[in-house]
Amino acid sequence: MQSIYAMHQKNSDEIEKEEKFLYHSIDNILDLYLIMVSSLIEIKKKEVVFLETSSKKHLATPEEKNPNKKFINNAVLQILEESNSISISLETRKINNWSMNDDYILILLNEVKKSELYQNYMQTKTSTFEEDKQFVVDLFTEVIAPNDKLYEYLEDNKLTWIDDIPMVNTQIQKQLRQIKEGDEFRVPKLYKDQEDKEFVSLLFRKTVLNEIELAKEYIDKTPNWDSERIAEIDTIILKMAICEFLKFPSIPVKVTINEYLELAKEYSTPKSSIFINGILDNLVKDFTNDGKMKKSGRGLL
Repeated sequence: MQSIYAMHQKNSDEIEKEEKFLYHSIDNILDLYLIMVSSLIEIKKKEVVFLETSSKKHLATPEEKNPNKKFINNAVLQILEESNSISISLETRKINNWSMNDDYILILLNEVKKSELYQNYMQTKTSTFEEDKQFVVDLFTEVIAPNDKLYEYLEDNKLTWIDDIPMVNTQIQKQLRQIKEGDEFRVPKLYKDQEDKEFVSLLFRKTVLNEIELAKEYIDKTPNWDSERIAEIDTIILKMAICEFLKFPSIPVKVTINEYLELAKEYSTPKSSIFINGILDNLVKDFTNDGKMKKSGRGLL
């Protein structure tokens, strides 16, 4: 959607160039994922250094000489630190953001230690695996993910990440909740399979190359709307949805409608989702009656 919108804004017809940038933007999501998940590892490492330095002070207190190591011994943080999948991915993709900007890790560590969540967790020196897991899930959700300084850093680093942050954080939360004792944490694949990757190009190209024909499908369904008054994002969403209806037989109608209504709520005007929902509902009825929409498999309507 954003790539098509960008083409419109630039009056560009360089479909291959725009498609390449589209894939590049998707590929960058994995970098964002690695930066976010590795922040947990780096925070733990910083605390290890802090405790070691404090214990070696000339006038170290008894507490500094014998600190509570519950946080740095957290079982889930250790699984993350020992993950070959994470370390290989970081090295392969040359992700060294935190070694270059460790001041942000110090900011995050400070926020962690100030949090009530951390204070409650550190009341004891031992815990079960489930307690360790719940602490890390809550820590990521309540302290790290919403941190304003971290958000500003990510925004400055790559503008396209702003829309990807919620999705990436949700994926990390899901994985953290699913960790079991003895598990190895694995970096997820960017695409489910080759067909999944090809879908990106197919939807992009089929929408862009058929915009005039796709627009004709909904123009008659908006008699009370001047086509120039319809928000441009709404027209793109309608074209993409219609493209899925007519040119992607394996995608269920309900999935298409739900996905594009969510896009409308997130990126367009307050009333756009209602407007788009009405148009798509009418189109589904017409396409079904006319036999224009052919879906394969059960439950696809």
